[in-house]
Amino acid sequence: MTQVAEIVTFTLAPSVSDAEFVALSQASEAFVRSTPGFLHRQLSKGADGRWTDYVIWQDMETAQKVAASFPNQDFAPALMAAIAKGSEQMRHEEVHWQMKA
Repeated sequence: MTQVAEIVTFTLAPSVSDAEFVALSQASEAFVRSTPGFLHRQLSKGADGRWTDYVIWQDMETAQKVAASFPNQDFAPALMAAIAKGSEQMRHEEVHWQMKA
């Protein structure tokens, strides 16, 4: 079984602060954490203002299933409205190597 990285990059809508977006993202934590096959998640912001939501799933089936159900969750409309329309890009990639701390 190959782990899968779900990588979503985007910019925020102009009226949304970093702190507001982090709080909106944290509202999705219970859903993501309770999903069988969830392994790791981190959210980062680059110097160029683009954000990356990086999630590791146990396999591609799980990653695709969660991606399809995510927009139907109660927290999703507010979270998605905070992202600048058309700026988001999502991809799923097989993880071939991990370096442990």
